[in-house]
Order: sequence, then structure tokens, then C-alpha cells
Amino acid sequence: MWARGDAAFPVDQRFPSLAKAALLAAIAPASVIGADGDETSLDGGRPVEPGDALVVATSGASGTPKGVVLTHDAVAASARATNARLSVTDEDHWLACLPLAHVGGLSVVTRALAAGTRLTVHAGFDPFAVEAAGATLVSLVATALRRVDPTRFRTVVLGGSAPPADLPPNVVTTYGMTETGSGVVYDGRPLDGVDVRVDADGEIHVRGPMLLRAYRDGTVPLAHGWFATGDLGRWEAGGRLVIEGRRSDLIISGGENVWPEPVEAVLCRLPKVEDVAVAGTPDPEWGQAVTAFVVPGEDVPTLAELRQAVRQELAPQCAPRRLVLVDAIPRTALGKVRRADLG
Repeated sequence: MWARGDAAFPVDQRFPSLAKAALLAAIAPASVIGADGDETSLDGGRPVEPGDALVVATSGASGTPKGVVLTHDAVAASARATNARLSVTDEDHWLACLPLAHVGGLSVVTRALAAGTRLTVHAGFDPFAVEAAGATLVSLVATALRRVDPTRFRTVVLGGSAPPADLPPNVVTTYGMTETGSGVVYDGRPLDGVDVRVDADGEIHVRGPMLLRAYRDGTVPLAHGWFATGDLGRWEAGGRLVIEGRRSDLIISGGENVWPEPVEAVLCRLPKVEDVAVAGTPDPEWGQAVTAFVVPGEDVPTLAELRQAVRQELAPQCAPRRLVLVDAIPRTALGKVRRADLG
């Protein structure tokens, strides 16, 4: 496929037929190769540019997924920088157990190919299979990390949603997105060759050789090589980047800024909370009300219990003013909350 100048676009096989059709219509590939290897030509396919290697759909946490175009040079640069930071050798063994239709899973494959290391690919996440794989390196999200023994691995690369507070010493947290070709900041420090700046409004901008060439619709979201991430952050003393969250996730309640993830971290530890997401909902008095969407456990928590727990650890404005009981929290395949779908 690459030998004939094509780019690969992995499609999430968990999507229903209608969702697959909509995605294919948006990305406009020239053909589809099935699991059996048979290739079917499609009408309306748009060509790729010379050097394009991958088209990867964004996770869609804040809207309709877009096709991110990554070149061979970008994919190689990402793999080299990551392998160097993790001190990968030919004795290592990568395990890919996250969806390959997302950059967090697909980048494990490209890292292994670039380094010539052994690679095992699982069709899905199974904690028993993950622990039995015999791999030294694995990429996980927080929900998966909680279900395995991390000491089975030399290094666990953790991406997706916010990391837990009690991280094992062999876990490396990453920051990145599809547009950056996977993680570009490891444990708060940019990879070699990656420049990061935080502008006056607190937005994080990234520049480096692993960034996307363009979106599939032809738009180029780069300004002089810099990509505006839409995330807000700050630098700590010592040069460590702290990610505060998506600009669109910030709740402004009564003039006070409230980030959802610290509130979620407190609430998810309560025994009556099976899962939780926090978002701002319109309020005539406060502008936005901090609202907890909770999947209850066997016992149902009260709003008073949630407020008390949060006020013990965080500023008073972080305490939820509303409680909404739900059956499930809408999440992406990598565990990020789809806040636009809450309600």
C-alpha cells in the first residue's frame, strides 16, 4: 500500500454501519480493504499528497471527528523521539492493546516498526491477555491501567484522560493529540525536537516535525509551524508543563474558574460513585453551575455528600451545585469524557 504511494486510514470496526458510512464519506478514501484483504473501489475518493502515510480520525471528544493527515516523515519523527525518550532497545517488546483507529494505539505500531522491536497487537483490551503478553512496553489509558498490574512492564505510557493521583513509578504520563502524531510531552517535558509555548491567554501551542500536514478537507491549522491545541496550561518551576484542560471545558461559575478534572478526581473516589463527569450547565444566577453527572453504585449519593467531599479538598466554588444521575458517562475510545454529550 505505502509502496504504491497510498496512505492508510484505519476505521474503527466497533462503529455501526451508518457511522462507518458517514466517516468514509467525510474522509473520502479511494478504496476500502476488508479484513480478508479484498479491496473495493469507492466513488468520490480524493487523492493524497506524495509523502502522506496516515489519515487518522480525531477522537471526536468535542465534535465531529476530522481526518488528520500525517506524513511518513512525521510518523518517523514521532517514533524516533518517543523511542529515544523511553530508551527503547531491540530487547524491548511493544504491546498494542488500544484501538488502532486512534493515534494512541496506532503509534505503538509505528514505534515498533521504527525501532525494529518485537510487537504484539491485541484485537481489544483484555486485562488477563495484557498481563500475559510478556511485553516490556505498553500504552494504556487510565481506566485500563487500573485493571492491570503495571509492574509486569518496564514502562507504561499513559495517555487519554487525566492520570490517577497515585501513579506507579514506571508509568510515564503523556500529552498530545492526533494532530501532534501522538504524545509530544512526557511527564511534563517536551520530547527532543518539540517546542512548546503557552501564550498570554494560557493556550498551549506546539511545534515539531511530527505535526500533521493538514486535515483531510485540505485546511492547514498551523501558523508559522505552530499548532494551537485548544488546551490551557502553565509552566511550573523547573520547566514542567502542567495541562489544565480544554479551553471549552473550563467552567466559569460566579466569576470563578473551575476545571472539571480535579472535581472528578475527588468524586470518583467516593464509594457511592461508579463513574462521574463534571461540566457547566446554564444557570441564571451563577452563569454556569458546576454539575456532577454520576453513575451511582449500589447506593445513590446525595448532592450534599458530593459537595462535602469536594469542599474538603478543593476551593468552595468547585463543589457541585447540581447532581444528575445517569446510566453511563459518554466517553471516547481512549476514555476522554464527551462533555458535549452530557445532559
